[in-house]
Amino acid sequence: MENKNFTSSSSQNEKILENKELSIWEALIPIIILIGMLFYNVFYAFGDDALSGSNQFILLLGAAVAAIVGFFNNVSYKQMIEEISKNIKSTTGALLILLMVGSLAGTWLVSGIIPTMIYYGLQILNPTIFLAACVIICAIISIATGSSWTTSATVGIALIGIGDTLGISLGMTAGAVISGAYFGDKMSPLSDTTNLAPAMAGGELFSHIKYMTYTTVPTIVITLLVFTIIGFTLDTSGTPEISSQLEAIDSAFTITPWLFVVPAIVIGLIVKKTPPLIALLAGTLLGAIAAIIAQPDIIMQIAGSSTLTFNSAYIGVMKAMTVDTAVETTSKELNDLFSSGGMSGMLGTIWLIVCAMVFGGVMDAIGALARISKALLGLFDSVFGLFASTALSCVVLNATASDQYLAIVVPGRMYAKAFKDKGLAPENLSRTLEDTGTVTSVLIPYNTCGAYQSGVLGVPVADYAIYAIFNWLSFFMTLIFAAFRIKIKQLQETR
Repeated sequence: MENKNFTSSSSQNEKILENKELSIWEALIPIIILIGMLFYNVFYAFGDDALSGSNQFILLLGAAVAAIVGFFNNVSYKQMIEEISKNIKSTTGALLILLMVGSLAGTWLVSGIIPTMIYYGLQILNPTIFLAACVIICAIISIATGSSWTTSATVGIALIGIGDTLGISLGMTAGAVISGAYFGDKMSPLSDTTNLAPAMAGGELFSHIKYMTYTTVPTIVITLLVFTIIGFTLDTSGTPEISSQLEAIDSAFTITPWLFVVPAIVIGLIVKKTPPLIALLAGTLLGAIAAIIAQPDIIMQIAGSSTLTFNSAYIGVMKAMTVDTAVETTSKELNDLFSSGGMSGMLGTIWLIVCAMVFGGVMDAIGALARISKALLGLFDSVFGLFASTALSCVVLNATASDQYLAIVVPGRMYAKAFKDKGLAPENLSRTLEDTGTVTSVLIPYNTCGAYQSGVLGVPVADYAIYAIFNWLSFFMTLIFAAFRIKIKQLQETR
C-alpha cells in the first residue's frame, strides 16, 4: 500500500516519489553528510586509495543516513529496497558494457592494437610543433587505453623529459600532456568515466560519446591552435629522442598497420548504430583472433605454454579478457602502459555504481530527490541556470570530496530528475558531468587526480593549470553551448 504522505508523478514513464512532509533541509541532510564523509575519507584518511572500497562504503553510509531521515518521515524499509532494486536494474546495460570494455582492453593489448597506436603516435613528434604533438600523442594513447593516468605515467613522463631537453617550460609540456590525456579519457569508450557519466544520467554510452563531440571537438581544436601558436613563438633546440621507446615496442610486439582493421570494424559497427554490447563483443573477439595471429609468443607466455595449441591459445585470450595481464618490454617507462585488468579491472567502477545506486534509490524512496528537484526548478528560470548549477556542483564536489568519480556520481544522481523535469535528454546531463566533473579534477592540487598528475609528471598543479587548456576550456564551452541553446537535446516523448 502506498504511504498516504506520498504522491507519484510520471516523467518519461519513470515514477517520481514525492513526500509532502519532507522539508528541503531534511532532503539535503544526507547530501551534506555524504560530502563531509567523502571529504574526510579522501583528504585525511585514504587519499588515492579511497576508490579501492572506502568511498563505496561511504556511499552506503550516506544511504543509511537517508534511510534514517526516511524513517522519521514514515517511509517503509520495503519501499526503500524496492527503489534500490529499480535503480540497480536501470544500470544493468552500463554494468555489462563496463565488463565488455575490460575484456576488449585486454585483447587489444595482447593483440598489439594498442601498442601499434602508440608506436605510430610517437613518430609524429617535431620540435617546432612539439606541444601540439604532445596533445595529439596523448590523445591517441588515452583514447586507445581509456586512461589519462596511465598515459601521463608512461608517455607523459617521456614527453616531459623531451620537452625539458628542448628547453620548453615544464608547465607548458605538462599542460599539453594533460590536455591530450583528458581528451582521450573523456571520449574513449574504454574509459570508466565515459561509462560512468551516462550510467548516472540514465543515458547510453555511444549516444553520450556522440553528443560530447559537439563541445569536445571545438575545445580540442582551440587547444591545438593555442599550443601551435605557442610552439612557433618558442626557441627550441635539439631533436627528441624516442628511438629507445620505439625499439622497446617493436621488440615486444609485431607492429603492423593491418591491426588497425579491428578498430576500424568496431568504429564501422558504431557508426551503423549497432548496439554497444554487440559492437564491443565483436571488437573483443576480433582482438582475440588478431592476438593469436599477430602475437603468438605473447599468447603462449600468458598461457604459460611453450607451444601454440588450441588450448594454450584459449587460455591466453581468456586470461587477457578476464584478469590482469601485462607484457614486459625493455623500457621500464612503457611497462605500466602495457598492462590491463581485463573484466576484473572494471569491478571497482561497477562497485562504485552499485553503491551510488543504493544511495540514489534511498534518496528517491524517501522523496528527497523529488524535493530537491522541485527546489532546483524553482530557482532556475532558464535552462542555462540548470546547466550552470550542474557545472558548479561538479567543480565543488571535485574541490570538497576531492575525487573525480564522486564529482560525477553525486551530481549525476541529484540532477537527473531536474533535467527530466525540464524536458532535457540525459545526454545533456552526462555531457555536462564530463565537461566539468571529469576534466576539472586535475586542476585542484589536493584532488586525487591533481595530486597524482602533479606527482607523476613532477610539475606542480599551479605551474601546469593555465596550460591545461582543454581542461578549463571545457567548463566554459559547455556553458556557452547552454547559454546559446546549441545542441540541447530534448526528451523524446514515448507512448
